[in-house]
Amino acid sequence: MAGRSYFRPIPQAQGGRWRLAGGWTGFSQLERLTRGAPPRIVDDAPAEVLAALTAPRAPVAGLAMDRPRLMGIVNATPDSFSDGGRYDPVAHLRALADAGAAILDIGGESTRPGADEIDPATETARILPAIRAARGLAPVSVDTRKAAVAQAAIAAGAVMVNDVSGLDFDPGLADVVAASDLPLCLMHAQGLPQDMQDDPRYDDVLLDVFDALEARIARAEAAGIARDRIIVDPGIGFGKTEAHNLSILRRISLYHGLGCPILLGVSRKRFIGRIGRADPPAARMPGTLALSVAAIAQGVQIHRVHDVAEHAQALRVIAALNDKEDEAER
Repeated sequence: MAGRSYFRPIPQAQGGRWRLAGGWTGFSQLERLTRGAPPRIVDDAPAEVLAALTAPRAPVAGLAMDRPRLMGIVNATPDSFSDGGRYDPVAHLRALADAGAAILDIGGESTRPGADEIDPATETARILPAIRAARGLAPVSVDTRKAAVAQAAIAAGAVMVNDVSGLDFDPGLADVVAASDLPLCLMHAQGLPQDMQDDPRYDDVLLDVFDALEARIARAEAAGIARDRIIVDPGIGFGKTEAHNLSILRRISLYHGLGCPILLGVSRKRFIGRIGRADPPAARMPGTLALSVAAIAQGVQIHRVHDVAEHAQALRVIAALNDKEDEAER
């Protein structure tokens, strides 16, 4: 959108004139971003921008957004890029919950680059045993693009819907979520898994993704989903090159301006392996953790990860460094 100014809060670990999203990070200055112009550091922003940046976020699945939360990945699929078919999803649930996952994200369809779509019945059959087994362990998010799958998952006990298409794939999904009164994560993706990495292009990836998420939020609200039930995910690796991913991650605090909690899913992704020289996905935990810690410093609330125990340890150390002893003991 030519001529529009965007304001990215510049986080600081201690103090700050304002609190970012009512959370653990403050800021006193902002980066003013305009298409086609260099960034400018400013000391203030319009009142509506500051209101969106500073308003405390509503709880997600009963979890306060005043501290970082870990979402454990449970792939009930035979072909996910990192761990498809390598464990029993039901047995994996307890290990993730015991390790510190605050939310369990259960999916039955791989959305890795090049993956083919599967039918709703197959996807539903894969996830329902895991959702039922997760009762009493942690709140369950269902990772699906499809209304029929979400409906079955909600009936089985899921308390959140995580849609990697951002309501682009199945027009009926918005109505299902609106009727359920549950939270919805809207992710940005360019294209479908079959072709999204063929040749992704943007005018300005950071700002293009902001605009696209803003449009998806408006669509969700028009369908009856309140903004305080919406989470946003910039979709790292979904129709984005390595350079695109890094541009978003360097300035991810921009997306607090949407007024919603931010979910980040970078766990074990291919660009981490290339940069970190770790070819097998399971060897990419250190690189993933580095990006998670950097995002926590920018106030990102929810981190979707495979390696929950390692991330939980990092969160305890960060809490101790920030003199939050009560959180460090948890």
